[in-house]
Amino acid sequence: MITAISILIFIACCLLVLAVLVQNPKGGGLASGFQGGSQVMGVRRTADFLEKATWSLAVLILVLSVLSTSLAGDSSTVATDGEASATKEKAGDFGGAPAPAPNAAPLPQAPGK
Repeated sequence: MITAISILIFIACCLLVLAVLVQNPKGGGLASGFQGGSQVMGVRRTADFLEKATWSLAVLILVLSVLSTSLAGDSSTVATDGEASATKEKAGDFGGAPAPAPNAAPLPQAPGK
């Protein structure tokens, strides 16, 4: 499932890059190539479509990313009973005694104490 979502995120990212590159920062872009007296409404519709496509793809990437993270988080944090007992057994193999403290010089005392 996560692989399918990752592929969808990749496709949406590629489409978003294309939608942004087609646009011109000053409002021209693909729409500026169709300038003519009879196509004013067609140019505006193209610009509106590109803007809506950009926002839609950005929201789609956000939703898919959150969904992917939530699915990955659920599967990686849940341990079965066998995994939990194996982890406890490994933790018990180290013994119960703490490691001895390293031999270090005593800390200097503040004057007047």
